[in-house]
Amino acid sequence: MQNKGLVKLFAVLFGLVSIYQLSFTFKNNQIDEAAKSYAVNNYDNPEAISDAEVRYLDSISNQEAYDIGIASFTGKEVKEKSMNLGLDLKGGLNVILQISVRDILEGLANNSNDIAFNKALDNAEEIQKDAQESYLESFFEAWDAVKGDQKLASPDIFANRDLDDVVDISMSDADVKKVLEEKVDESIVSAFEVLRKRIDQFGVVSPNIQRLGNSGRVLVELPGVKDVKRATELITTTAQLQFWDVENGQALGDFFALANENLKTKLGLDEKEAATETQDSTATDSDSTIDNLLGETSTDSTATNQVNPLFDILGPPRTGGMLAVKLEDKATLQSYLEMPEVKSGLPAEARYTKFAFGLPELDAETGIEYVDLYALKGNRNDEPELSGGVVTDARQSYGQTNKPTVTMQMNAKGSKVWEEMTGRAAAQGTQIAIVLDDIVYSAPTASNGAISGGNTEISGNFTVTEAIDLANVLRAGKLPARAEIVQADQVGPSLGKEAIDSGTKSFLIALSLVLIWMILYYGKAGIFADLALLLNILLIFGVLSGLGAVLTLPGLAGIVLTIGMSVDANVLIFERIREELAKGKAQKEAVKDGFANALSSILDANITTGLTAIILFVFGTGPIKGFATTLLIGIMTSLFTAIFITRLLVDWYVNRGKSLDFSTSITKNLFKNNNINFIGKRKVAYVVSGILILVSLGSLFTNKLDQGIDFVGGRTYQVRFADAVSSEAVASDLTDVFGSVEVKTIGNDHQLKISTKYKVDENSVEVDEEVQTMLFNGLKSYLPSDFSYQDFSEGTDGIGKVLSSKVSPTIADDIKKESLLAVLGSLIVVFLYILFRFKRWQFSLGAVAAVFHDVIIVLGIFSLLYKFMPFSMEIDQAFIAAILTVIGYSLNDTVVVFDRIREVLAEKAGFKGGVNINSAINSTLSRTLNTSLTTLVVLIAMFVFGAESLRGLLFALIVGVVVGTYSSVFIATPLMYDTLKNKGIAPPKEDEDK
Repeated sequence: MQNKGLVKLFAVLFGLVSIYQLSFTFKNNQIDEAAKSYAVNNYDNPEAISDAEVRYLDSISNQEAYDIGIASFTGKEVKEKSMNLGLDLKGGLNVILQISVRDILEGLANNSNDIAFNKALDNAEEIQKDAQESYLESFFEAWDAVKGDQKLASPDIFANRDLDDVVDISMSDADVKKVLEEKVDESIVSAFEVLRKRIDQFGVVSPNIQRLGNSGRVLVELPGVKDVKRATELITTTAQLQFWDVENGQALGDFFALANENLKTKLGLDEKEAATETQDSTATDSDSTIDNLLGETSTDSTATNQVNPLFDILGPPRTGGMLAVKLEDKATLQSYLEMPEVKSGLPAEARYTKFAFGLPELDAETGIEYVDLYALKGNRNDEPELSGGVVTDARQSYGQTNKPTVTMQMNAKGSKVWEEMTGRAAAQGTQIAIVLDDIVYSAPTASNGAISGGNTEISGNFTVTEAIDLANVLRAGKLPARAEIVQADQVGPSLGKEAIDSGTKSFLIALSLVLIWMILYYGKAGIFADLALLLNILLIFGVLSGLGAVLTLPGLAGIVLTIGMSVDANVLIFERIREELAKGKAQKEAVKDGFANALSSILDANITTGLTAIILFVFGTGPIKGFATTLLIGIMTSLFTAIFITRLLVDWYVNRGKSLDFSTSITKNLFKNNNINFIGKRKVAYVVSGILILVSLGSLFTNKLDQGIDFVGGRTYQVRFADAVSSEAVASDLTDVFGSVEVKTIGNDHQLKISTKYKVDENSVEVDEEVQTMLFNGLKSYLPSDFSYQDFSEGTDGIGKVLSSKVSPTIADDIKKESLLAVLGSLIVVFLYILFRFKRWQFSLGAVAAVFHDVIIVLGIFSLLYKFMPFSMEIDQAFIAAILTVIGYSLNDTVVVFDRIREVLAEKAGFKGGVNINSAINSTLSRTLNTSLTTLVVLIAMFVFGAESLRGLLFALIVGVVVGTYSSVFIATPLMYDTLKNKGIAPPKEDEDK
């Protein structure tokens, strides 16, 4: 092998980089354990423990937590660089939100009462039930059907005052549609940004939020979240943009001094013990301190060690507020300001003052985050003088000095109030706070006097990004669109911990079995393959960590499957080397030719599997995308380690003059000199397969499949009980509650999976809570007598709800169509690739027919057995992932056989009535069975020792590997042969009878 030095360099570099990346994961785990230990040792209440854990992690987020000698990293940086665990491994909440485009259109039309417009909105809702297009496209379709002589640019619809700068009555519907597409997209972006900011403020570690295409759907993942009710309310509440007058900071100086003294009394602090020097009166010290904070004086105050609960955490403002506080002290300050003893000190004219905080600001020198405190002029009704509904548009632009600014337009009503507010602010020298969801995003002054006409330019020390963010915030107030949860998965922390434990156990068992098998089968060469495999695993985890990918339970299954499949490349190479040695070649030459001859098969097999993984990645979401990600990474690292690292190790050993047999005494003559007439027996295989397909199709039409909520919609809950329960009794009780319910035993008699379509079309948080409450009431007789609803919903002590899922019918329909497209797309892509590689359509037909054969039989077995198996065999997204993987595996096997057939045909000139095909299949038999066996061992280990939730997916893969191995030999190749026009010379009759 040439360039060995370069390969060594890359191997060392990749290994070191992977270790470097994974070191952050190990360090982060240590930090998490330290936080957990601190919380448990200091608190007893579960809620207090959770809060203490978060506070501990916050306290070190900007402090050095990891030093590797040449660089150091803060706790926050360590967290960002560590591998993220998915919800199924960590617990938490995963939702897909549908931002209501209908609400946006109604807002743009100023809630028009136009009959045709509202009918089109209603009709669009109906179209959406069976459509893959966006709501806006459905609206356009519905409008064209009902509009008559009307236009969208009617004064009663979109040619209104708020849109007069972009829509006029002379515009055609096509022109207005372009404007609406832009406005709706802007509104969705604004709503998305509001969601992102809310989630950032929620305090969840490593949240993930992303927009899904142009559909108005947003994926939100909150790993480890404990207060699910609060989280769902947070992400579904419409945006509340408000404008408030800001109090003059100096007017509240006495208030803070008095509040500080009241807090001393309230908290029982003895300042006599704290004082070390003679001090002036308390009032003088407090006045001096607050003056310094507010910037009134530069005179040094008398040095003291006096304890000041308020002033000890307050500091000068950072971004325009009254005062500032460290982010970690924000909750403490907030609790102080809400105390009645503190509120009572507000001046009479400011008794309705409400306090709000700004956005966190990082001090670059200290690495500490601060937030500014603002005092807003409240009123008896706690309502702002101006709300966000008056904003008609907001844009990022540039001012006269070419610095980023934000321009804002208001309607006539808002313009009048805005003129009054800016006039007051200019006269009093105060600010106007722009508040969204109780957070002050900006507090500009009105230095140039009252602003009339509603057109305003907001300037400041903005970056372009900050200006864009503020424009999004302002736009969000105009169109407060609903965000409904159309798909949700909640995993309890106990289930997540079990998944990690079982996943780790099954992974180690599967890995050990493969390592042992390779040594037993290939001897010393097997050790080299094992070393390459271990490096492969290191690289997979290193790449996952480096990319910031999320490791899910299906992703872990993908890695385990990769272990089994990555052995395939080494098996191909070793079998080829054994063939070359059998021809009498010298060891060095045999190694060289073996690697060269195996390369084509390795590449073809991995490319076909990779193509199906790419399609799975494109169409999949959440955990399924994680499965595809690990599979793709595994394919690439497997190629590198098998082709280069194994070669490097083998060459190193052989070049030292040592003998390497690539077999043991047991396996030396195994599968040698096979002469099975596969082509001659193809009719028997056709009959067997025909029977299996007929039985499968019959069951599919009569027994059907157990479709999960991914495909039919509904709500599913996995509930655990302290004692064994009867699924029939529970189903009977819950039928009285919901009318229709399905109950299955999962794993053991202590765990049930309960599904219902009760109020399936309603997606509000209130309905979700109602259904869960009804479930709890229906199960009360099976739960401990003192078990509360909160205990049930949080899965306290591993009892109660440990997992829940919801899929709306619209999403279910989309998932079903996308799954079908994914399967068909993979078949088409693979057909074309095989056609390109083998130049004969017969090869493509044989491969695709074998895949259809495998898929139908897997579906048939699931249809026949789902009522009897003790694990879930639902058809869901995970099952589709399994089907696509089966397709990839089946093709992998088939391509290796085809590749050898092509090689034999080239060497021996023609098919010769199937003789050469038989020869090719016999020569690959050792590889076929060896790879299938190692893959099955891995899958069975995962099936037996792995998580309950993966058993359905793994069972499908196990069946698929068995059927795929069979079809590559007995279906794909014979069909290819039978469709040939020129089959060569027919074999003698006695050969046919062998």
